[in-house]
Amino acid sequence: MDDVVIPAANESQALEYRKIVLQVACDYGLEINFKKCQFLHNTIEFLGHIIENGRLFPSPSKIKAVINYPDLKNIKDVRRFLGLTGYFRKFLPSYSTIAKPLSDLLRKDSLFQFYAEQQTAFQKLKYLFSQQPVLSIFNQNFSTEIHTDASIDGLGAVLLQKSIHDNQFHPVFYMSKKTSDHERKYTNFELEVLAVVKALKKFRIYVLGTSFKIITDCDALVKTLSKKELNPRIARWALYLQEFNYTIEHRTGSKMAHVNALSRPPHCILIQNSVHLQFLKAQQADDQITTIKTLLETTPHDNYIVKNKLLYKTVNGTDLLVVPDERQANIIKTAHERGYFAVLRTQDLVSKDFYIPRLKDKVEKCIQNCVTCILTNRKRGKQDGTLNQIEKNDLPLHTFHLDHLGPLATTSKKYKHVFAVIDAFSKFTWLYPTRSTNAAEVINRLENQRHVFGNPARIITDKGSAFTSSAFEDYCKKQNILHISITTGLPRSNGQIEKQNSTIISVLSKLSVDDPEKWYSHVPHLQEILNSTFQRNIKMTPFELLFGTKMKSCQDIEIVELLNDEITAQFQEQRDALRQDAKKQIYKVQDENRRTYNLRRRQAHKYQLHDLVAIKRTQFGPGLKLKQKYLGPYKVTKVKHNDTYDVEKCDFVDGPSKTSTCAEFMKLWPNQTNST
Repeated sequence: MDDVVIPAANESQALEYRKIVLQVACDYGLEINFKKCQFLHNTIEFLGHIIENGRLFPSPSKIKAVINYPDLKNIKDVRRFLGLTGYFRKFLPSYSTIAKPLSDLLRKDSLFQFYAEQQTAFQKLKYLFSQQPVLSIFNQNFSTEIHTDASIDGLGAVLLQKSIHDNQFHPVFYMSKKTSDHERKYTNFELEVLAVVKALKKFRIYVLGTSFKIITDCDALVKTLSKKELNPRIARWALYLQEFNYTIEHRTGSKMAHVNALSRPPHCILIQNSVHLQFLKAQQADDQITTIKTLLETTPHDNYIVKNKLLYKTVNGTDLLVVPDERQANIIKTAHERGYFAVLRTQDLVSKDFYIPRLKDKVEKCIQNCVTCILTNRKRGKQDGTLNQIEKNDLPLHTFHLDHLGPLATTSKKYKHVFAVIDAFSKFTWLYPTRSTNAAEVINRLENQRHVFGNPARIITDKGSAFTSSAFEDYCKKQNILHISITTGLPRSNGQIEKQNSTIISVLSKLSVDDPEKWYSHVPHLQEILNSTFQRNIKMTPFELLFGTKMKSCQDIEIVELLNDEITAQFQEQRDALRQDAKKQIYKVQDENRRTYNLRRRQAHKYQLHDLVAIKRTQFGPGLKLKQKYLGPYKVTKVKHNDTYDVEKCDFVDGPSKTSTCAEFMKLWPNQTNST
């Protein structure tokens, strides 16, 4: 037997318990090594913990081991570090959430990719342990509460007890757990119930047989568990909860901190190589440094000095260790990766202790080849690519821009979206309320429009599911329509309709402010407003340019009727002149836009076939805001016009397997064989 702790409330009780234990040992012939025994102590160290005055701390030696843990270089290092910190996870709220970027590296078939997200988790765990976390020891006579919380990413709970000394609740145990892929599909309510169940399983040895409160931020949990009819999963959990004597209270306000469970991984041994020995060997292998050290043995020099067999250079009164060529890249990389700093900050860190010739150039080269920075940092300065405007045709109804707006408030007719069509030349707009964004409804609307206006020669869309479907592509081929699909994440490629979208939403919201579910009834009126409004780039209304006459309205209907014959007679004569004027005005506005836009741009980098690149992440759903802003590596598979490219994923990384992108959203992948 080993590591036996005998707690007692006071000295006399401790002596009595000691007597009983010694008697039992004697009765069973057990030998006790008194050199390893401690008696009547207020503070003891037990299984890596310090126990003192009703409180529990991690052992200082364990905390030191965490804080001084070296950089993680491979999966084995990650497993060891999580083993060391995981043993004390009960001390940290949100341990599993914080450690998730690291624990994800342990998944089967996962590649070791240690980027900014993993480095942040590594450093944050070190910092939290350095703050000397503390827990209270459970006392069955104290008032007990369990606070739970759940999200799609994890479950958490904290066991709290109210101290009789300060009348405050103190944490006894933190529990947290990552949700599995299956659990991530649960509803919010199911996750909240699961958090309660997991907490009770973890804290069962403390709360079974006692009365306690469960505090949750899920109001439905209080009401639903008392219902007679529950779905099988909830019913199974509710049956388990009946084992405990608890009351549930709904918690308002900010969420409670996620909290963590206890695990005990294998012991970790930290081994650090001697930095002094490494530099000594490296300097001895460097011919230039060896020559300088030999000269200094006979001729002292103001700028160089040898200390402990190592060569230093004196710069501004400070002795800096001279770094051999073979160690320079590693020194710069280590300084940079302390916080993935920019050039000046990295240069500052290195130059405090080390001397490296042409340091700035080498730091710049290091950062240019840092995969983490490439995938995480935004592109700075002028962006790649000048404005590539769509070539205009001289005739209306030649090019249509298509897009969906919504989803909007569901109406009694089940309309949820607006399908918008804009003629590129005249700016004439057609708006159709739709029940979905599928290809069938799009084709149906275009067919109805075809019977009145005919087919366009060209259609421009984004990569919405309706427009990338085989049904839509087949329709375009059958009708002999050229379909142009814009680059993902680059809405300005379909700028005419994107600009109109904001106007449509704004006006619709104002027209339907009294009854948002009746927005569809205002769509025809909105279409009338858009097509009868003067537009700067054509210097008239879309209706006038398309039909050669002003739109009739209730205000001027009598005047229009009187003038209609004359306007109609003049239309054929004026139409060509109107269209030529409109074309000149469009080109004039385009030229102004091009000059203004290009002031903020530079000529795009020309990528070649088979180049390795990183591409910009264009979608940020829930929980992705802190993800890397770029994905890669990708390989260029096709060079297209206007600085656009087709790319294909060439590793097991996040992102689509194939996609199209543009130079603005691309970065060259570093040449890993380069060194600084």
